[in-house]
Amino acid sequence: MKSDSFVFSYTGGRPYNEDCAQIKESENQALFVVADGLGGHQHGELASNRVVKVLCDAFPPKPDTEISDWLEETLKKAQDEVTALQEETDAAMRTTVITLIINGDKAYWAHIGDSRLYYIGNSEIKRITEDHSVAYKKYKAGEIFYDEIALDEDQSRLLRAIGSERNTPALDSSGIKNGDGFLLCSDGMWEYIRQEEILVDFLKSDSARQWGELMLMRVMERQPEDCDNLSLITVFV
Repeated sequence: MKSDSFVFSYTGGRPYNEDCAQIKESENQALFVVADGLGGHQHGELASNRVVKVLCDAFPPKPDTEISDWLEETLKKAQDEVTALQEETDAAMRTTVITLIINGDKAYWAHIGDSRLYYIGNSEIKRITEDHSVAYKKYKAGEIFYDEIALDEDQSRLLRAIGSERNTPALDSSGIKNGDGFLLCSDGMWEYIRQEEILVDFLKSDSARQWGELMLMRVMERQPEDCDNLSLITVFV
């Protein structure tokens, strides 16, 4: 099954971009990756770029490889390489990652941290990843509402990240069909847009680029001057 995609990443109000986003396609498969280097640690951009490079260099999986296993193994390799970078630079670099593979009529994904994946099918939107963060735990416990996650004082406190001891990815898969859509994004994006707006802009759009640009117009009007880096990938199946 073919896909149309659009990728965008920018520094926002920060001096440099610690996000990294990339698309890689093979004959029958496509890989999409967004990684967000953690600003509270040194050289977050090295960690995010290294994770994306490891995934892209290893893609596509060999024939007859179970893709969920490939994702788990490749992310373990990325963890090992970020650990080696930490030792080389004496810096506590860390990064989130969300990655999606479309293979025929099925989608596979894995994530660590709070970069998100949204899925649209049958004109409905679903957030199909759960943030590995203290703020998201508060939401699940009923302490805050979902829309308050982005504003919570613990939003940036991650429970899992590549480069930390807790780095186990969450993995899942689903069947897909023509007309479905996916949004991968860092927190610099999802903090400033509501789920229903993501869906509305998808339904207005004829391409992945148009969908991405409509959402970016909303977000950039809302961001403060000192806003975080922002990255997104939109995918039309």
